[in-house]
Amino acid sequence: MKTFLWRSTVGVFFGGFLTVIITTAIILANDLETLNAAKFVKSGVGTIFCGWFFSVTPLYFENGNWSLLRQTVYHFITVLILYFITAFGLEWFSFTPISFLTFVMMFLGIYAVIWGSFYLYFKNVAKKMTEELDGL
Repeated sequence: MKTFLWRSTVGVFFGGFLTVIITTAIILANDLETLNAAKFVKSGVGTIFCGWFFSVTPLYFENGNWSLLRQTVYHFITVLILYFITAFGLEWFSFTPISFLTFVMMFLGIYAVIWGSFYLYFKNVAKKMTEELDGL
């Protein structure tokens, strides 16, 4: 429970940080002088929510009773559903067949790259730990 609360806190603050960075980039890129307050708050809450669930859902990978495949499937389905509901609900993307397909392909590509990177990183860590244990 302590880990869940810590990750929740970090995720919420990271989501808030991303809100500020993304908003600043949009203001600078479009030379805006004013913002729509309702859209800003709505998107800010959505980004904070994304920060929360992207920081908490990796706890699936800490369940030692599950296989890596099961952990990955549960994680993937959870973030896919939560992100789709958030992104389309807050109108970050339009809900047309082409935008939906593009969104799915982008999500799959980004997920695969991030998952592969973490897999290779932890595989390397495990290899180093094994080598250190063999040296004892």
